[in-house]
Amino acid sequence: MNKPLKKIVVAGGGFAGVNLVMQLQNKTTFDITLVDKNNYNFFPPLLYQVATGFLEPSSISYPFRRFLRGRNNIHFRMGELIKVLPSENKILLSTGELEYDCLVIATGAETNFFGIDAVKHNAIPMKTMSDALHMRNTLLARLEEASRTRDMERMQKLLTIVVAGAGPTGVELSGMFAEMRKNIILKDYPEFAGTTTSAIYLIDTAEAVLRPMSQKAQKYSYDTLKKMGVVIRLGTGVRNFENDMVTLSDGTSIATTNLIWTAGVTSKVFEGIPQEVYGRGRRMQVDEFNKINGFENIYAVGDTCIQTSDPSFPNGHPQLAQVAIQQAKNLGKNFLLPSDSWKPFLYNDKGSMAIIGRYKAVADISRPKLFFNGIIAWFVWLFIHVISLLSFHNKLRTLYNWMVAYFTRDQHYRMILRPGDQQPEDINHL
Repeated sequence: MNKPLKKIVVAGGGFAGVNLVMQLQNKTTFDITLVDKNNYNFFPPLLYQVATGFLEPSSISYPFRRFLRGRNNIHFRMGELIKVLPSENKILLSTGELEYDCLVIATGAETNFFGIDAVKHNAIPMKTMSDALHMRNTLLARLEEASRTRDMERMQKLLTIVVAGAGPTGVELSGMFAEMRKNIILKDYPEFAGTTTSAIYLIDTAEAVLRPMSQKAQKYSYDTLKKMGVVIRLGTGVRNFENDMVTLSDGTSIATTNLIWTAGVTSKVFEGIPQEVYGRGRRMQVDEFNKINGFENIYAVGDTCIQTSDPSFPNGHPQLAQVAIQQAKNLGKNFLLPSDSWKPFLYNDKGSMAIIGRYKAVADISRPKLFFNGIIAWFVWLFIHVISLLSFHNKLRTLYNWMVAYFTRDQHYRMILRPGDQQPEDINHL
């Protein structure tokens, strides 16, 4: 009699979820179901390029069902995880329910507005593909409004951009906006010629940009952004955003319609997982094998978990793509071994990088300990991001778009695309 297949449900199709199922693909002892609320995988580090019109969504996204073709032991279910029923080995989705022998939660993180309701309702987040398209539509619509208004005060608000959060996404967005202002906006909008109403602000409560990176990377990024015309305000955070006014914690304010929020993330909380399981940032606490504390057959990998068993990271790992990928691969390998042979997870920190603009980037390499900036780091960033995309289709399209942007200092995706039942005036209320 054949031994029944072990049913593994992986909730979340980001870096962690995809790498886990790839580790177990075509292993005949496992029946795997990958669950995600979207029917596509996307590459978060390049979302900002979709948001600014340098890439189209299909350059950094790929349908799950096409990706899973030929992986005969893996199935896909579209749906959002709502509730876990551990006593029944079952999960409830927005589209039904699934039974499991083993559950892996890899749902990532969501935007953290730190309890500021006005920011949550009025700012533009940068976490999902929908966020990126919303940002592109909104900023382009506001450029159009600015081009026809005769009210200079209103024009200044429409053209001023405040980016909250000076991590990689905030730095990359600020640099992109600065280059667009210099090379693109005046070509497309001659109405702005002779005006000095646009401004780009980068705000963070920390005392440095790119806080997790080296001091050399921080200084180079700070100096480069300043030269590009970005106004950097460190040691202060956003307290409120309403009535076209960003209020900062130091008591000052900035008049703008555009607050881009990249200031933090928090993990999701699911009914059925006890409150005491959640640690800092609402991350589920796991052991050295990524098993959630208090459970025998439920695991968490990536941004949604916190693991303090790694001697090099006693306070938990950073919420980075490489952590998610390595945890998923380690767990996948362990699933193929007898339980007494499992290997604990130890993070191999390969370094960090960020791009600021054309020929401007920083890269910290951990082993050997090296620092690059300028054109070398720029090429390293381009190479790493291209090879990290999911499919050859993605790699080719992204590389082509970058080559066009490089030679023309321009991009082609500055189009306002919205559902057919949405009226043009609704764009500011997306």
